[in-house]
Amino acid sequence: MITPSQPKPREGAFLWSLKLIGGLLIVLLLGLHFVVNHLIAPDGLLNYDEVLAYYQNPIIPIIEIAFLIFVVIHALLGLRSIILDLNPTARLLTIIDGVFILAGSTAIIYGTWLAIHIVQLGR
Repeated sequence: MITPSQPKPREGAFLWSLKLIGGLLIVLLLGLHFVVNHLIAPDGLLNYDEVLAYYQNPIIPIIEIAFLIFVVIHALLGLRSIILDLNPTARLLTIIDGVFILAGSTAIIYGTWLAIHIVQLGR
């Protein structure tokens, strides 16, 4: 029987470890995100000008992009893990992997572009 603390067949130790480490980093970055954007911010929310000013700190876009990368990777690995429970054929899993890589890459590239664009708008 497979337990949640072990890689599933066809998952591999690397992807399993990446999913676990990504989950931990998401929790840490999400906590930081909430503190800065909702607890420190006036009225619990940053307005447009405050977001532009906030992104002028060089570490903020790096943290937000890292948060995006870990969320996308963790989410897609989680979906892949659910699909593995359905025991797909090797060919179907290869297609699904390709679709996930394309979708994840697109999301990360777009999110990174958006973060850089926000930095440039604030200048």
